[in-house]
Amino acid sequence: MEIWGTYFVIINIVGFVMMGTDKKKAIRGAWRTPEAALFGVALLGGALGCTLGMYHFRHKTKHWYFKYGMPFIFAVESVLFFWIYRLFQ
Repeated sequence: MEIWGTYFVIINIVGFVMMGTDKKKAIRGAWRTPEAALFGVALLGGALGCTLGMYHFRHKTKHWYFKYGMPFIFAVESVLFFWIYRLFQ
């Protein structure tokens, strides 16, 4: 379980940083991170980091699929995590 905990911490940090980096790129008018990549990180377990980054950097909050999608993915991941945790305990 220690490896999984480390994985989830790292993937959520990656999601948070990706949101911040994409926001900076948007301000500068530079090449952007594809939305599919942001959702990909969220689906790999980084939905909490992506959601926190989205609101912290005020990035993608006007897009309904980010505003509702990221918290929904986090909710599903949380339920799955606790279900799997209880299953193997």
